[in-house]
Amino acid sequence: MEQFLNVTLDLLNGFGQNCTIFGMTLLMALPLGLIISFGSMSKFLPLKGLVKTFVWIIRGTPLMLQLFVVFYIPSLVWGVSFDRMTAAIIAFVINYAAYFSEIFRGGIESIPKGQYEAGQVLGMKKSQIFFKIVLMQVVKRIVAPMSNEIITLVKDTSLARVIMVPEMLKAAERFTMQGLIWPLFYTGVFFLIFNGALTLLFSFIEKKLSYYKG
Repeated sequence: MEQFLNVTLDLLNGFGQNCTIFGMTLLMALPLGLIISFGSMSKFLPLKGLVKTFVWIIRGTPLMLQLFVVFYIPSLVWGVSFDRMTAAIIAFVINYAAYFSEIFRGGIESIPKGQYEAGQVLGMKKSQIFFKIVLMQVVKRIVAPMSNEIITLVKDTSLARVIMVPEMLKAAERFTMQGLIWPLFYTGVFFLIFNGALTLLFSFIEKKLSYYKG
């Protein structure tokens, strides 16, 4: 029993690291992704090409590689070093902002042009049209794909262990090296509970937004 409590405590401490990465990534990647989506839809072709190339590179390379790049390259090239948690958060934010930007772009471009024109007829500014007419419809359309990415993010936080961030799976691996296998599978309980709660939350949000018909 004592061993079980000690393992649970260590895994909870590691899970706190996972939650930190998850929370900080969402907090920064969502607004950054929206900004990037505007760049990918820009009528200024050099900016549009630059943003699309950035998104293509980030989406086309493994997150694990991006973690190594953010943690090692700045210190090797510019002499600037990040601590492990900061490097992990930066890599996750960049990666997920690129994915979120494509979801935002798809949602925004799915709104009929007639709704923009109707707002202009009413004398509304572009910003008013976006925030008062378009935004909530976009939110409704992107809830499902966004929820998939966010649930994937929960599981991806375990990749931070490759740069030695002491997250939960890293803690479980230490017990495995001591001959205990069950803590490795025990980590699945934490992820299942967290993702189950998120699934219920997003289902609730979808129902609340169901009156917004595209």
